Amino acid sequence: MPTAFFITHPEVFVDPALPVPAWRLSDRGVARMRTFAGSAFLSGLTSIWSSSEAKAIEAAGLLAAGFGLPVKVDEHLGENDRSATGFLPPADFERAADSFFANPYESVRGWERAVDAQERVVRAVFRILGSHRDGDIAFISHGGVGTLLLCKLLDVPISRSQDQPFQGNFFAFDLSGHKVIHEWRSIDEG
Repeated sequence: MPTAFFITHPEVFVDPALPVPAWRLSDRGVARMRTFAGSAFLSGLTSIWSSSEAKAIEAAGLLAAGFGLPVKVDEHLGENDRSATGFLPPADFERAADSFFANPYESVRGWERAVDAQERVVRAVFRILGSHRDGDIAFISHGGVGTLLLCKLLDVPISRSQDQPFQGNFFAFDLSGHKVIHEWRSIDEG
């Protein structure tokens, strides 16, 4: 059965001096992604898509290298727009993220609303799937929008309870009926 994999980038170098979309993978993130790229269940990949953020493109490139596939980039696969605040210390970020998911129809601290980010990423994924012809497909993106897509696929309200436990996870859904095959799993299980 042809499958879509939604994969989140693994660990990054956090540099408060750089815009978040410019952050790169850490050494651990690179190592985890390289190992994941060798997973046998990914052998049917025929297409790899990435958000336009550096960390996602880098992760997609590591995956694509093993398959001899190009990385296609779509900016609509990007994380929810948090440019209004830029970098937030971890405790502040977690509080803002909790509020983002708990209040999907409100802009939290100037961030893109969860409902708008969900609509954007769902539209992008299904537009891309509309031109995908055969084989499996991978989307390399981010945890927040991955959670929003997963909520849509499961037909449940937006909730952080569906969030990935940490960076570097994936879920899968079938391409024929868009049914979730499995929810978040660590890329280390690949």
